[in-house]
Amino acid sequence: MRRQGGCGTAEGEPSGEEHSVKASGPTALNYVLPGMGLALALLLKVWPDLAPGAEGVVPGFAAILAIALLCGSAVSSVAHADVVARRLGQPYGVLLLTMSVTIIEVSVMASMMLHGENNPTLARESVFSVLMIVNTGIVGLCLLLGSLRHREQTIQQQGVSGYLSVMIALGVMLLVLPAETHEGETGTFSPRQLIFMSFVAVSLYGAFLYMQTVRYREHFENQPEGHSEAPPTPSAFALGLVMLLVSLAAVVALSKHVAAAFEDFLGNFALADPDAVTGALIALLILLPEGIAAVRAASRNHLQHSLNIALGSALATVALTIPAMAFISVMIGHSMVLGLDTEDRTMLLVTFVLSILSFGTGRTNALNGVVHLIVFCVYVMLLFMP
Repeated sequence: MRRQGGCGTAEGEPSGEEHSVKASGPTALNYVLPGMGLALALLLKVWPDLAPGAEGVVPGFAAILAIALLCGSAVSSVAHADVVARRLGQPYGVLLLTMSVTIIEVSVMASMMLHGENNPTLARESVFSVLMIVNTGIVGLCLLLGSLRHREQTIQQQGVSGYLSVMIALGVMLLVLPAETHEGETGTFSPRQLIFMSFVAVSLYGAFLYMQTVRYREHFENQPEGHSEAPPTPSAFALGLVMLLVSLAAVVALSKHVAAAFEDFLGNFALADPDAVTGALIALLILLPEGIAAVRAASRNHLQHSLNIALGSALATVALTIPAMAFISVMIGHSMVLGLDTEDRTMLLVTFVLSILSFGTGRTNALNGVVHLIVFCVYVMLLFMP
């Protein structure tokens, strides 16, 4: 693809600051922590007396270590996914990152659903928290920090509109509509409605992926400014793929023990809505690596790439997590409440309207980021004072 350089720059050669630099790559800890996580999960499986919930100091230490290794394995999975993504190119790299995070989220949520008493609103609260944290917190930080450093930033408006249109449609149909239907109980779909809406969610996401990767791929491509990272070698790509699978296996294996530790810890507090706080903690845990990657990309003036990571994660969550949790809930016979409460419904609709306005011109500034972050602060307040 032809690039326009400055005066005297040959076609196809990098101009100005646009040149390839060596990528930093995963650190040594990114290779060690997933192995430690798998070892701890195996130890907890063969030695139940160490599992969370058991009496004594050692089980408590094991729970803290499991949480730390799960976080480390989650960060490692994204680091290794980034190596694989740079070899695959965009937008397939971003898709790999979002799918990895979605697998982690479903694993943690399924483990928490299977632990202790039935949590019928856990899936709803987790997905709602992801939408709020991404569209207000992470996006707000990206817009604010990017604009403070580069004044105004440009985006591919058609691509961002694609993310928002699918996200808004699925968010309203899966989180608002269940509170308005007549066939199911309040806030729930009937089994037939749940199956149909799960099919709609997966089909709509599949259509979006086709548009993103084939039909309108150029709408989601970044407009690079500054340094571009060199693709990894074939051996580095193979190692990154293997370590990505190991990291995901560690997260899945530790998720059951972390879920038990979270629920036991929150049970010590008199929370007005413990499921909402639990869902927010899950979302923060899962979104931390992608949030860091998105903010770093925005600070480098790669706002489109930043939004691809952030909005892609939120879209994959609402489109894939709810159908996956619906399948699990039907298989184990646990009910699942999807309809949001009044205050959450209001916050979600405000967030969607704000996102449309912020990206409607194709250019963003610091004020957009400030407004998103203010809405995020209100969301956090309502977690503890609903």
